[in-house]
Amino acid sequence: MASLWALGGLTWWGLAKRVWSEINKDDVWGRAAQLSYYFLLALIPLLLFLTSLIGMMIGSGTGLRQALFRYLAEVMPPSASQLVEQTMGEVSTASSGGKLSFGLLAALWAASNGMGAITDALNAAYNVKETRSWWKQRLVAIGLTLALAVLIISALVLVLYGANIAEKVATSYGFGDAFTATWKILQWPIVVAFILLAFALIYFFSPDLRDQEWTWVTPGSVIGATLWLLVSFGFRLYLHFFDSYSKTYGSLGAVIILMLWLYLTGAAVLVGGEVNSEIENAAAERGEPEAKEKGEKSSDEKKKKGRTKKGR
Repeated sequence: MASLWALGGLTWWGLAKRVWSEINKDDVWGRAAQLSYYFLLALIPLLLFLTSLIGMMIGSGTGLRQALFRYLAEVMPPSASQLVEQTMGEVSTASSGGKLSFGLLAALWAASNGMGAITDALNAAYNVKETRSWWKQRLVAIGLTLALAVLIISALVLVLYGANIAEKVATSYGFGDAFTATWKILQWPIVVAFILLAFALIYFFSPDLRDQEWTWVTPGSVIGATLWLLVSFGFRLYLHFFDSYSKTYGSLGAVIILMLWLYLTGAAVLVGGEVNSEIENAAAERGEPEAKEKGEKSSDEKKKKGRTKKGR
């Protein structure tokens, strides 16, 4: 199949109209609400898994755990991040370090439930039914959760220790201050690349599709990641000036804000999936042999349909 960046022969405006139509047809807003519920149940186990993994791999005194919550607070609404941090503190206090390490697999299992919900929603975007066995679905969800954990920890290491690593490399090989300054600038695009890779992995492995071609950066992953960052910072800005949830809901205000942020996160992920789905569907309609139409899991299904029509 031709590159996804060819947009299946569509213009950006034409793609936007088709995606908007499919968003309403596939009930993306309702599915995003479902995802927010699963994300809420998976968020604390995921953070437990990440903090336990950091402690086991790097040690608890590195500052990575504090950095994880600090950078999470940059994306999440303030009251929601405070709620999450407070809940994590209560869980950590109630459980010893050994118990948390022992519960690492249980936390990973619970955190992967959110990824399983994304799989169901992306299958709807491609109009395909899930036919993989239960254990294969669970392995895919756990594998993606592990991959996201590695990407998050790697991004934190780059942000916190990137400058020190660059200085040591410059000293060892005599690169000078220019190398160090360049690295301090480049580490942020690398972190953004990790976010795009996370979205690309989700769109590639989650839906039950076959004969997929791996693309490092797809239009869906760029749009999904950009939407997520925009809605996150836009929501923070809105709450900075118009934070009336606490007045309306009282102590439940932080929970409502967290759920809304998770809802917007789920919607951004699903919109990116719809973008990739519509591009491939448009390419199939133009007659590209390797592209799949809506409801097709592989390009072979199109060939079989063609032979059936000729037989008739």
